Formats: sequence, structure tokens, C-alpha cells
Amino acid sequence: MIGKAMARTARTLSGLGLTLGALFFAASLTPSLVPRTYLTQGVLAGTCFALGYGLGAGWRRLWAYLELPALPERWRRAGNAVAGAVCLAVAASFLWRAAGWQNSIRSAMAMPPVETAHPLKLCLVALATFAALLALARLFRLIAGLIAARLGRAIPPRLAKVLGLMVAAVLFWSLANGVLVRATFRVLDSSFREYDALIEPERPQPDDPQQSGSASSLLRWRELGRAGREFVASRPLASDIAAVTGRPARQPLRLYVGLRAAGTAQARARLALAELKRAGGFERAVLVVITPTGTGWIDPSAMNAVEYLHDGDVASIALQYSYLSSPLSLLAQPDYGAEAARALFDEIYRYWTTLPHDGRPRLYLHGLSLGAMNSERSAELFEMIGDPVDGALWSGPPFGSRLWRSFTEGRNPGTPAWLPTFRDGRFVRFMNQQGGTLPARQPWGAMRVVYLQYASDAVTFFDYRDFYRAPAWLDAPRGPDVSPRLRWYPVVTALQLALDMAFATTTPMGYGHVYAPRDYIDAWVAVTAPRGWSAETLERLKRRLSDEAERGSGSGQDDAGYGNRGG
Repeated sequence: MIGKAMARTARTLSGLGLTLGALFFAASLTPSLVPRTYLTQGVLAGTCFALGYGLGAGWRRLWAYLELPALPERWRRAGNAVAGAVCLAVAASFLWRAAGWQNSIRSAMAMPPVETAHPLKLCLVALATFAALLALARLFRLIAGLIAARLGRAIPPRLAKVLGLMVAAVLFWSLANGVLVRATFRVLDSSFREYDALIEPERPQPDDPQQSGSASSLLRWRELGRAGREFVASRPLASDIAAVTGRPARQPLRLYVGLRAAGTAQARARLALAELKRAGGFERAVLVVITPTGTGWIDPSAMNAVEYLHDGDVASIALQYSYLSSPLSLLAQPDYGAEAARALFDEIYRYWTTLPHDGRPRLYLHGLSLGAMNSERSAELFEMIGDPVDGALWSGPPFGSRLWRSFTEGRNPGTPAWLPTFRDGRFVRFMNQQGGTLPARQPWGAMRVVYLQYASDAVTFFDYRDFYRAPAWLDAPRGPDVSPRLRWYPVVTALQLALDMAFATTTPMGYGHVYAPRDYIDAWVAVTAPRGWSAETLERLKRRLSDEAERGSGSGQDDAGYGNRGG
């Protein structure tokens, strides 16, 4: 019985849809920015097949709806058979080459090769995905038909069909967005909130009165949240810093305001300023205002680097604005993160400008991922013309970052989109694993801004326009961590990159959306110009922090704060 039902379903499928679906399926097997498992590749391939099938079937129905002349049935069947055979051969050929394509990505990321792409498992996952999406599409068609039949009693049939489709689309969108998505976000938000509240037994309350969460602090240890406690507790010791530099060092000052500390972003920002003044943060040489990722996580690779470079004479302050991961926070709370970042910057910047120039710390901004985008939005450049901050380091800026996009699109002719040069480089520069495009001796202006980005980071280089045009970063020369076999295909490449965003933190350190300590060190050197560092001691610091990061990421322990990378 099941076999007969499947046969009946197969007979109702569109030949043009199957042809276009097979081509989309084949294109989905080509490499993108991040390596894929057979499971993720199967879901992607099934989705692409369903989309291609939908476009083909929709075109066929539109043709019939417009009553345009159709081929004779005999010719149509013959054409479908030939096209089907060709597409099947193309899909089989692409399946056979899939492992090699995945290995081209893995080779660019210094990962071991895979022996097979598991084509049978991949196809089964793709078939299940296509079946699920086809069932959903047919449910939509059924509802649209029922609505059109009711409307057809009062209005012309063609108009009824159009209105039926529109009403069904609104109904499905409202159901998905208003019920399923919001319910999902409520569940996820509750889960992340409960996780954030858990007290880790390996992280006791600090006894240093200057630190957030101590007995002398304005902030309770529990209210810092999991990410805040992780950030405060994982700071390097002064003795560790001195062992690398050979110079006396101070204990870095890390302050953090959790989401539970106050009811509004403005109240938490005022609390952050009060805590910073209480702890003596404005008496340090360097002050870093951090905008964390969606979960509140702060990359230890970034902060350890700047603290070592300045002998621990660094104060850093962060304010949590969400419990959700960066992609979910971007979808659920697109403006709230910017509001919180703006509130924190306003409070600190206003007070900082009241201090004498020779008696205040150098002020820098920092953020990773969604934190980079919100940090970028926290400070209006025209408001700081008279008294600018000293600089900013923004790593892995999401594709929606407005300043980043304007600098990238306004880059100097002949410079690649994945590592552009903007004008004379006095204000903003771009860096990756191989450093920057300008020599270190090139003069800076009053304010230094550095974007640290990897060409393999889909969070940065995804673009909705990839659906219909090839991205500029595919032009030669390509980034060192991008497969030379990556090709652009309409629609499919955009879906590949969207999937790459979801798995951008699964790459080895130094690729994708996982930024390496050695690259942070070079970036902070460019932004803050620390003194007393030779090439030899910098290389020693890079080795030390890289080894620490590898141990923290691979051990499954969160002691050093690396376990939640990406946020």
C-alpha cells in the first residue's frame, strides 16, 4: 500500500521541477566556505532540490495558467526523459566528486581529508528533507485551493486563485512567525536564561575587591551570569604576564554587568560606570569597552592578548544584553543589542571626556560577531570629532554591519573585498591570518580602527544579493582559506553560505568564525601600539596564548573561557 502511494505521488511530480531540482541538488554538492558532514550536506541538498523543484513546477503551472501554447504530450515526455537522464548523470557525477570538493575546503583549513562523502546516507537525508518540504508545499496548495473554491462562488475563478494564494501565504506566514517562531524563541530564551543562571562549582566568588562579583563589588556574583563569571574568573594572573614579558605586571581588571543586574539597559550602563569608578578602572593605562556576543560571551583570545601586551595595566567593562546566541539574538532582538551598547558607551564616554587628557586611560572599543556590529553602532563618529576615542578592534563583523560594509564597498580599486584597503589607511585597516595590507610604519590618524576578518567567515561575507549575483570576494586573488574550487551558482550558493553561517564556529581556530590569539595579537598591536615588544617576545606570546587556546578548546573544560566560542 505504501508502495502504491509512493508510485501515485511520483506520477504527480513535475518533469521540469525534477530537472531543475536535480541541477540544484548537484550544485549544492560543490564546496563553499565551511566543510560539511553528510548530514548537513543532505539537508542542504534536499532543500536545494525542493527549491529547484518548486521553481520548475511553479513555472510550469504559470505557463498553463497564462494559457500559453504547450508542447504535445509525446514531445514533452520525450524531452523530460532526456533532461532527466542528463540531470541524473550530472548529479551522479557531482556525488562522485563531492569528497574531493569537501577536501579542497579542509585543505585550505589545514584539516585532515575525508575518504568519502557518504553518498548513500547523503541521498537518504536529502530525500527525507525533500519529502518533508514537498508535503508542506502540497498542504499549502491544498489550503490555497480550498480558499479559492470558496471565493470562486462570488468572484471570477482566476481572481479567486490569485487571492487564494495570497490568503494562504499570509496564513502560513502568520502561523510560522506568530506562533511557531515566537514559541520557539520563548523556549530558547528560557533555556538560555536557566543555563546562564547556573553557578559553576569550579568558579568561586573572587576575593579581589576590585573585581566584579566580589564582596566589595556593586554587582552580585550570581547576577553576573554564566558568561560574566567566566569572563571575570578567567583573567590571566600578573605573574603569568610577567613570566612572558620579563617586566613587572599588574593584575588585569575585568568588570561585567549581567542582564539580571537591572531592569533596563540604561540602568545597567549607569551601574557599569559606577562599578568602573569604584574599581579604579579610569586609573589604568588602557580601558576597553566590550560589547559581547548574543549570549554575553567574550572571546578570551581577544582580551588575553591586549592584557599581556600592556603588562596587565588594562581595565575592561562589558554589559550583557541577551541570553540568546548571536544569530538568534539578531533575529529576535535586532535593535536591543545596539541600544545596550549605545547606553554603555554614552555613560563611559561622557565621563571619560571630563577627565584631563594626561590623566585618563586610552579608550578602545571591541566586539566579536554580533558584538562587533553593535559596538560599531554604539559610537557615532561625528559626535567624537572634538575628542575621539583612541581606536577600535572589531572581529568577525556580521554582513549587516553598516560601517564595515561602507568601507568594504568604498575600498581602493584593485584591493580584494576579503582584505580591502580604504584610502590611505589612516583611519581604518583590515587584517586577517596574514596580517594587513599596509606596512606597520604607515602613519595612523588620531583614531585607529581595525577589522579582523577571515575570508572563510560566512558570518562576515554572506550577502542576500548572493542569490542573484556572484560575490566580489570570489574574484581573484582569493583569500588563503577559501577553496579554489568554489564556484557561484544562482540561489544555491546563497543557501550554502547561509548554512555556513550556522556552522562557522565549527572550524579549526584561525578559520571561519573562530579567531586565533596570534591574529588578535597582531591586530591589537596595530590598534594600541604597545611599547617594549620585540619580534621575539611577540612570537613567544603568540605561542603561549595559542597553546592555551588549543588546550581550552579541545579539553572540554571551560576554565579558560574558550568553551562557548562564537557566542
